[in-house]
Amino acid sequence: MTLHPKLQDAFAHKRALKIISGLTNFDASLVGKVVRSAHLGGATFVDIAADADLVRLAKSIAPVPVCVSAVAAEKFIAPVEAGADLIEIGNFDAFYAQGRRFEAAEVLQLTLETRQLLPDIALSVTVPHILELDRQVELAVELVQAGADIIQTEGGTSSQPVHPGVLGLMEKAAPTLAAAHAISRSVAVPVLCASGISAVTAPLAIAAGAAGVGVGSAVNRLDSEIEMIAAIRSLVEALSHMNHTGIYA
Repeated sequence: MTLHPKLQDAFAHKRALKIISGLTNFDASLVGKVVRSAHLGGATFVDIAADADLVRLAKSIAPVPVCVSAVAAEKFIAPVEAGADLIEIGNFDAFYAQGRRFEAAEVLQLTLETRQLLPDIALSVTVPHILELDRQVELAVELVQAGADIIQTEGGTSSQPVHPGVLGLMEKAAPTLAAAHAISRSVAVPVLCASGISAVTAPLAIAAGAAGVGVGSAVNRLDSEIEMIAAIRSLVEALSHMNHTGIYA
């Protein structure tokens, strides 16, 4: 599967930055702010809810690759027809607070169904952090065999930092960093480290083996586009100090 050239280059240089507006966020105004900020801040691509109108809106705002997220294969059809550049099974974080769990078998089945329905679109799949780490690795391998082109990690929403400041940011990112480290050594596709990532921990994700990071609430919960752009630029700067081997330069 050929990725969008911008994504391909960013993953190759381990500097991919995805800004996430939210799988359940269908607010066109907020999605528009996130897309504009992502473009002006220098992000690689955006991740929005799987909605054709939102895809058309994003495409009209900025020339930034658009990923759409959902947890049902059929929800991808209309957004892809509207011009989505890639699709994401996940992000599951939005559902955990509701008590909704995504087990390995369900995620694998979703991947198989989605790939059968849409064989030609680039496909990213999130590995649920609720699984034991060794099972996350096993599932990632199975997902790639089923047709996943990118594997995404998660875990920030359930981590419980006990310290403020930088140490707390590291504690928050620990689950997704651990998953990125383990999974990246077991699959040959890019691993995107997401959920709980900040400008402090983005370089750690790359050093752990990820080819890029996904950031949501650290950006989309900010009040203004100016703040969003500043936050994105700080992430871009943090990633720019990593060379292609994942060593801080």
